[in-house]
Amino acid sequence: MIVNQISVKLANRPGELSKISDIMGDEGINIKALTASVHGDNAQIHMVPDNPAKAEEILKGRGYELHVHRVIAVETPDHPGGLNAVLRPLKEAGINIEFLYPVIGRSQKNAVLIVGGEPIEEAVKALSRHYIKILDKELYAL
Repeated sequence: MIVNQISVKLANRPGELSKISDIMGDEGINIKALTASVHGDNAQIHMVPDNPAKAEEILKGRGYELHVHRVIAVETPDHPGGLNAVLRPLKEAGINIEFLYPVIGRSQKNAVLIVGGEPIEEAVKALSRHYIKILDKELYAL
């Protein structure tokens, strides 16, 4: 149920994210979820590729500074207040959210979010107790 997110540090200049996209595409790796932010002269992207081990190997081989984080992909009701179906159980379990961003794609009529927080195993248990669907390999088919 837990998937790997790759966080990559980039220079904050035009074309850096495009380079990552080109590398992933050239290697046949599909990015299923992505978020990016800027912090001064640096940018940080967090992504869930469909082949995290291969993506990590390729990016490290190209000299990128990266970290791998364990995260989960959860179905989220797509209606006003639906996000709280995911947030409330995590709050009740005392899980601090470190990552939260959408997947590129949907599961049935539901939105899908990448959620990271520690301890991740407790997050899985808390969400499962509230019948929140956690995606595993089906994430890569979206």
